[in-house]
Amino acid sequence: MPKTEAGLQAAVDGGLFEESHHLDLKKAPNSKGDNKELARDLASFAVDGGTLIIGVQENKESRTFELAPQPLNGLPEKIEQVARTIPDPPLTILTEEISAVADDGTGYLIVHIPASPVAPHMVDNRYFGRGDKTKYQMGDAEVVALHTRRRNTEADTLALLGKEMEEDPLRDVGAQSHIFLVAQPTAGRRDMCLPITGARDWNQRLRTLIQRALEAPRTRAALSGGFSPDLSSAHQGYRRARGVALSSSGLGAGRVYTPEGRSSDESVVELQLFEDGGLRLLMTRLSEGTSRPYELPGEVEQVIFDVAAVVFTRHMLELIRLISEDVGYQGNWAVAVGANRLRGRRRWSQPSIFASNHRYSADTYEESTGATLAELRDAQGTVTRRLLGPFLRSLDSEEEFAKALTDEE
Repeated sequence: MPKTEAGLQAAVDGGLFEESHHLDLKKAPNSKGDNKELARDLASFAVDGGTLIIGVQENKESRTFELAPQPLNGLPEKIEQVARTIPDPPLTILTEEISAVADDGTGYLIVHIPASPVAPHMVDNRYFGRGDKTKYQMGDAEVVALHTRRRNTEADTLALLGKEMEEDPLRDVGAQSHIFLVAQPTAGRRDMCLPITGARDWNQRLRTLIQRALEAPRTRAALSGGFSPDLSSAHQGYRRARGVALSSSGLGAGRVYTPEGRSSDESVVELQLFEDGGLRLLMTRLSEGTSRPYELPGEVEQVIFDVAAVVFTRHMLELIRLISEDVGYQGNWAVAVGANRLRGRRRWSQPSIFASNHRYSADTYEESTGATLAELRDAQGTVTRRLLGPFLRSLDSEEEFAKALTDEE
């Protein structure tokens, strides 16, 4: 894709621009009707992914394209606003500005629409797809087929999650609830993360990425605080089958659990990264035994730290984004979160506050979703809500994490 006005002109002169299944060219929207039309275009591209170039238009008489630089002030924000407010569900896009040589505030906007893991998207109660050159309204059969494809992808991701929960190295240890997160690139090479996992200094490289995820300003602003343990607690490095792992004390080579006689022995963090880009997280302190001032001496209740689920999910989404950028992967991810030992437990609250009456009614929680790189960059709150919303609502605590479950406009 051209990066300069000269590059765009060269593409026009060379006849390289042609509206297709993955490319459209047009002027900037100027009215409500234009905004709706733009939303339909964006929704149609979201099925398979595509690019919209604003500032290149077709000359109907000569059937050729020509540059038509548009005012850039506020244009990226306007396009993003259309993407987030008109299609249902909302879209997250990526934009690039190209300034005109005239330096008069005009230029061109490259709009990248990733293939959406929650496609198809609706505009005015209609679904749109893209043909060879233009959009079209989808029929019922095609909509059903897309939903079926999405459910199949989610089922595959949940199967990966179920395998991790079944192979929990602390499944017979203690009484604490455990949280799991799995992430898998949907279009990555089998050796996608080999530049990290195969490097001599893989341990330091992965720990650096973790530290960057923990210190990311936007993530820290979304979270009201941290949680202990966190991802940095996984400091011991091990080679694993087709990958590497960092784990906290007590979980050694071969995922063998060996208690060390400390009060925190049952609280373990493990992060695995595989050559194909797969990520696996285990954290075993999703709950803890506590007693309250008004309860009888010796009465200990396991209470759920819902804040841990939110903190670890946000940190893992940021880590996925950083790994994508590190290895140059631009595709989508399938992500799932799970937890076990939940039945009958309620969320933790301050000792001075009466405990919640909302007890979790199932023993496990499992949820999956897809995430585009655009969402990992700009809409981690939205992805977190898709993964944890049902869990937090069951505990009556979703509103308390509103900042972590939404995104800045």
